[in-house]
Order: sequence, then C-alpha cells, then structure tokens
Amino acid sequence: MIKAKNKKKEVIRMKWRKTGIYLLMSVFLLTGCADAGSEEEKTSNVTELPDGTYVAEFHTDSSMFHVNEACEGKGTLTVENGEMVIHISLASKNIVNLYPGLAKDARKEEDKALLPTTDEVTYSDGITEEVYGFDVPVPVLGEEFDLALIGKKGTWYDHKVSVSDPAPAEDEP
Repeated sequence: MIKAKNKKKEVIRMKWRKTGIYLLMSVFLLTGCADAGSEEEKTSNVTELPDGTYVAEFHTDSSMFHVNEACEGKGTLTVENGEMVIHISLASKNIVNLYPGLAKDARKEEDKALLPTTDEVTYSDGITEEVYGFDVPVPVLGEEFDLALIGKKGTWYDHKVSVSDPAPAEDEP
C-alpha cells in the first residue's frame, strides 16, 4: 500500500514537472526569449535616419552585378525629408539602366528606368576608369528589395539588393 501511494505521488510530481516545462517553453516561444522588439519596430528604427549623407553597404544577389571594387562594396546614401537614395558606381558601362522593381514591369515602363551617370573610380594602384553609376531609391534599410537591370544586349533581369550599415560620411578636405 505504501509503495502504491509513493508511486501515485511520483506520478503526480512528474505530471507537474511536465506541466511546468511546457509552461516555460510556451512563455519563451510567446516572448521570443527576451526579444528586443518586434520585427516591425526593428525595421522602423533602422529606416529613421536624420537627413544627411552616409556611407552604406550595397549588396546584390549576383557576382555579375555589384559595386565597383574601388568602392569596396559601398555607396553614398543620401537622406532628405525621409527619402533615401544610394549612389552606386558599378564595375563598367555594361549595365545601361536600372529599374526599381521587377523586370516584367520595367519592360512596360522603360521611361521610368534609372539613367546612368558617368563616374570616375580610382583603384588602389592609382589607375582611374570611367564607369556607370546610378542613384537608386532605397525603400528600407537592411531588407532586400527588387531592382531590375538591362545591359547592352537589351534584356531585363531581376535582382535582389539591399542597403545596410549606414555610417555618417566624412567630409573630404
């Protein structure tokens, strides 16, 4: 009889332990293990830069479409009245237009394509070269967005890009 009572008490203890563990796991899942804020809050904090000029990372999903190596993966981010635009210098003059959106829309709205600027880049060995640059609207920092491109062959291609890690630009003397 004593063994039966002890066994019954042990079963009850085990049930309470399991319940406690499930309760703790639920709390961690619901709170995100002390998350610093919701994704929406994090995104909104990242995009609220004061007006000014910044140096920022520009990432693409392609080894063929990237910022010129002389720029070390960075562009010049300008924030004015809450609107963000990053100027990037590409590797050559082979990409002739960019479009903020998808290639299928770019084909329909080619008149809204971003036009290139001619930029001069200087490589670490002192050689300079003229390449195309573009002023790309940035809808949000730290998240991918669509950017279509068209090259000299006349075909639009879809790409995903992102802009991150803005730091105040240093004024040149």
